[in-house]
This record gives sequence, C-alpha cells and structure tokens, in this order.
Amino acid sequence: MRDSFNILIILGAIQGIISSVLLFSYKPKKQANTLLAWLILIISLACLNLYFLETVESPSPTWRVIAEVTPLIVLMPLGPLVYFYVKAMLFPEFRLGKKARPHFYSITIDLFPYLAASTLLLGSYWGSIDIERVQDWQQFIDIYFVYSDIPRWLSLAIYLWFTRKLINSYSNNNSQNPTLRWTRHFTRGFTIFAIIWLLHLVPYIIPSLSDQLLTAVGWYPIYMPMIVLIYWLGISGFMVSIKPHRVSSRNSILPQETIEQTSVALQQAMEEAQLYLKPTLKLDDVVAQLDIPQKTISAVLNQHLNKSFNEFVNGYRIEACKARLLSDSSNLTITGIAYECGFNSQATFQRAFKTATGLTPKEYKQEQLKNSLN
Repeated sequence: MRDSFNILIILGAIQGIISSVLLFSYKPKKQANTLLAWLILIISLACLNLYFLETVESPSPTWRVIAEVTPLIVLMPLGPLVYFYVKAMLFPEFRLGKKARPHFYSITIDLFPYLAASTLLLGSYWGSIDIERVQDWQQFIDIYFVYSDIPRWLSLAIYLWFTRKLINSYSNNNSQNPTLRWTRHFTRGFTIFAIIWLLHLVPYIIPSLSDQLLTAVGWYPIYMPMIVLIYWLGISGFMVSIKPHRVSSRNSILPQETIEQTSVALQQAMEEAQLYLKPTLKLDDVVAQLDIPQKTISAVLNQHLNKSFNEFVNGYRIEACKARLLSDSSNLTITGIAYECGFNSQATFQRAFKTATGLTPKEYKQEQLKNSLN
C-alpha cells in the first residue's frame, strides 16, 4: 500500500511542478497566476520531500547533506498565498507591493533548520564546531521540525478566516461575478485540508502518540489530500485562469432599451446625485435609489459596461480627485481629498488611482502642473 501511495505522491509532485511552470508563463491574470503557481509549487516540493524520505534507503553521506540543506518543506507562505490569490482573482487590478512583504516574513520559521544545518555542516567541516555539539543541534532540529507545524497550521487557519471575510464582503456588491464561485470553492477546499491537517497534527505533537501515529499511517493522511489539491488546483485553477474575467453577454440577455435606461440611470446617480461621495456606498444603496432590480444593474455593469460595481464607482471618485488635485485651495492633503471624494481607504485610493492613470496621485499632480506651465 505504501508503495502505491509513494507512486501517487511522486506523480502528483511532478504534475504540480509542470502546472506551476505553465501558470508562471501564462499571461492573462498574471498576478493571480503567479500566486497560484507558487501555491502549487510549495505543495509539490513538500510532496517531493516525503517521496525521498519514504523511498531512499540507507542514503549516502552526500545525499544526507543535500537533504539537510535543501529547503523542500516551506509551508508558512501557504496562508498568505491563499489570501492574496483570492484577492487577485476578485480584484484584477490588485498587485503585491512592499506592504505585503511582512506577510511572508514568517518563512524564516521554515528556513531556520536548513540555515542551522548549513552552519553546522560548515562549522564541523572547518573544525570550528565539535561533533558532539553538532549531534545536540541535530536533536534540537528534529524536535523543531515537529513543533514548527503548529505555527504553519495556525497561519493557514488565520488567513483562511481573513479570506472568507474578504469573499463575504466582496459578494455584497458583486454577487454576479462568476469568479466569486471559484474563490469560494478554492477557500472551501483549503479549509477541508486544514481540518484534516489538524486531526493529524494533534496526536503528532503529543510525544506519547507521535511515534504510534507515524508507524501506523505515516504522513499519508496529510500528503494524499495535498496530491488532490495539486491536481485540483492545476486543472481547475488553470481553467479559471484562461477564461475571460468578465461574464459573456450571452449569459444574460437584456432588452436594449433596458440596458440603455439602466446605463443612463446609473450615470445620473453618480453625476447628479453624486452617490459616489458616500464612502460606504453599496450596490444595495444604488438599487434602492434607482428602484431597478439588482440582477439588472449587475448585468449591465459586468456585461455591458465591463466594470465591477467598485470599479464603476471608483471611476467617478478618481475623476473627482483629479479635479480637486489641480484646483483645491483648502490645503487638504492628497489623502484628505481622497476621503472627501468618497474613498474610505488610502490604500484603495492609491491602487485605484494608479490603475486608472498609470501614476500615483502625487506624480499625476506634478505632471499636470508641469504641462500647464509649458
């Protein structure tokens, strides 16, 4: 049975590496593809590590050195990658920036034993560390590997919670977006995996049960679901990536008159009623204002105007900000202007503005002033 499991694991690992390479090279939705590729790759490398652990008998000294210093098990980024992948799928304009880096600093928990092993090997080779101390450190690293699974699992669970909150918040205004369904399935799949991992983790970290657990079932209860994740993400995730982000107009046929009337009503709601100035504006508020069914508004926005609700509203906010940046005499800061124009988050404002203009608000103001002088 173990031989069959090992064959499935190595095949899954190879499939995962191939899938990640394809996703890295695929252009549409590049940010989301890149994040999904890293997700599949780190799961595949962990599976590859288990295969070597289970199948290589009496490894040579060279093989042991390679195994000690090659970081194949790097699972701390799993949680942040899940969260940012979903965010990139829901908000195609999203890009990972410097502010996202702290989310990945926890990778040091994964890399520490490999760095320690490299230091010990070099120290013993040069004679600066005696062999007894090397053995003590090896025992410590073995214990470290056991308990490092606790922060790994906690990280995944916490980011899954944030991911579910993000999806729920997004669905309030964009329930017709087909990408929403995939992100829900994606999050649900990792939630199931986290539950399975927890059921294996609890007895694993208890010293009196750990050896019995590994002798009886090994790591297969964790790694077989990981193989399922690899195939599922590699196939379903790739298929979602190659589909157009917007819904085809064939999915919802509206009379041309309805489309025109709804488009005009939406324009009036923004330009005359200036609903965009309300920071907490939701699709429900526009539905109540216009007395038009939510499905009709969503269909017109997504299928005919090719914009999500947030993109549509933020477009008016950005135009208002651009005008205020060049004419405002109240000495408001750029952030103050953004808040007065309906944005309730500086990060959202900066991201939306740069996506629309290709410049930061400060760069835009400087360029416009320079052009006016010339």
